[in-house]
Amino acid sequence: MTHLQYTPVEEIATIRHELGDTFSSGRTRPIVYRKQQLLQLCYLIEDNQERIREALSSDLGRPRHEIDFLEINGCLLEIKDAYDNVEKWSAPKKSPFSLLWFTLSPVTRMEPKGVVLIISPFNYPYFLTLTPLVPAIAAGNVAMLKPSELTPASASLLAELIPKYLDPELVRVVNGGVPETTKARALYFIRAVLYTGNNRVAKIICAAAAKHLTPVTLEVRKSPCVIDPKCNMKIAAKRIWWGKLINAGQVCMCPDYVVVPEDFQDECVEALKTAYHELHPADPKTSGQMGRIVNERHIDRLKGLLDKTKGTIVFGGEVDRDARYVAPTLIRDVKCDDSLMSEELFGPLLPVVPVKDLDDAIALINSMDEALNIYIFSSDDKFKRRVMDNTRSGTVSVNETILHVMANDAPFGGVGASGYGYSTGKAAFDEFTHFRCTVDQPNW
Repeated sequence: MTHLQYTPVEEIATIRHELGDTFSSGRTRPIVYRKQQLLQLCYLIEDNQERIREALSSDLGRPRHEIDFLEINGCLLEIKDAYDNVEKWSAPKKSPFSLLWFTLSPVTRMEPKGVVLIISPFNYPYFLTLTPLVPAIAAGNVAMLKPSELTPASASLLAELIPKYLDPELVRVVNGGVPETTKARALYFIRAVLYTGNNRVAKIICAAAAKHLTPVTLEVRKSPCVIDPKCNMKIAAKRIWWGKLINAGQVCMCPDYVVVPEDFQDECVEALKTAYHELHPADPKTSGQMGRIVNERHIDRLKGLLDKTKGTIVFGGEVDRDARYVAPTLIRDVKCDDSLMSEELFGPLLPVVPVKDLDDAIALINSMDEALNIYIFSSDDKFKRRVMDNTRSGTVSVNETILHVMANDAPFGGVGASGYGYSTGKAAFDEFTHFRCTVDQPNW
């Protein structure tokens, strides 16, 4: 495994001050400069695709098609969108004409916030580090990046490549563990923080940011699937497994559990069994088609959840700690108070939770913290509307999983306990932008 060189803790404050000096110089304000840096970020990815694949293979055992889908192409799409739209996004906005204040000529200026801190998780070391960096740069900010120490090959590669391709006084990488992250988030004059990860750490970051009134953008929590018995279960099952097993289930927006009417559970489970074996005819442990769990601690966590479940394992259940492998596992008859429902699974375990009817399904979802995403499988508009109108979540996807994050024209983020703010596209540009209202009354 790659040895990750940590940033000395005593240097982190200096890095912040140097980034602040860059911002104060006004260098990041011109649109030409922002576009040039976005272009350089594009070159960083395009020139180093094979090295990115090798790092992700080392860190997570991830297959090439998954790397290309989101880590590479997802980043490139985000860069292209910002590059093409940065002039429009940054342009001052005139307020609609009104006889009440037309002489004031109110205009909203789109101004950068300053030094932003992006703390990214281990599961998507490039996508979840670089896609938030794109709107931060597009908005005219400077950035401190803190990649996860759990993916050392990817974090080391980012630390090597970013100063080679981007202005080294615009973006700085801070590598390390808890002490380095603690120091970075505690710094005064960090003007915005974006964190993707778990709920426990999110609360710590928010508490630290509150001391300096620093705004925080968060993305965390579980995502349930709600099944309409009238849906095409064969297609739904394939799409659920596809979304569930990307990155071995280590995706914040992957389907976390399936809610199904109790009299439809047998048919749902049978469809999920059939779909899984069609998608993975060979053993995923040896086929190279599924990644690995990031480390032994997460292996032990998943094994503990499986050991405690009172549900029935339909297939799977194998845990190989040395190979960092947990087999895709389908569990039926899972109750709402089961161990598998106690936290975000973040692994290839798929519980099926039977309920009496749709009202009970909605009540179950609402009994938990707000979801990051709710997946609905139905062709009935009334069914979809009932779920959407009576639940809360960051986003909703109907008859599909995962792909909504690629729609960079649409906002992506959580609500309540699943986070707040947005991390991609124009909405993320706005997160990193101060909307500064100006008025100009004639001097007569």
